[in-house]
Amino acid sequence: QLEFEESGGGLVQPGGSLRLSCRASGFPPGYYANAWFRHAPGKEREGVSCEGSGDAGTLYKDSVKGRFTISRDNAENTLYLQMNDLKLEGTAVYYCAAVFPCTLRGTPGFGIWGRGTQVTVSS
Repeated sequence: QLEFEESGGGLVQPGGSLRLSCRASGFPPGYYANAWFRHAPGKEREGVSCEGSGDAGTLYKDSVKGRFTISRDNAENTLYLQMNDLKLEGTAVYYCAAVFPCTLRGTPGFGIWGRGTQVTVSS
């Protein structure tokens, strides 16, 4: 069964950078898109980036455009999220996910989630 293991979170000052990694295993049959979501205390889960295909392309939450970049290494079965110029609002548990459809809404129609990695942005 498909499983994700996130890593790379930690404590960072505003303006700093972190690179999150998500190693995947399993890959059951079926279509899904890889994505990063986050869940901050007191807020609902929200999509950060979804790795789309075709005309849909890759989606980014408006507030992270130009600062976050999603990428992958197929040989290592690893998905990455490079986060630059982090802001206080970036504090959350970040989750790697397989979702359908490719969406930034907090509750996609289909989702398989990792256990999350904590990112804390604080001065």
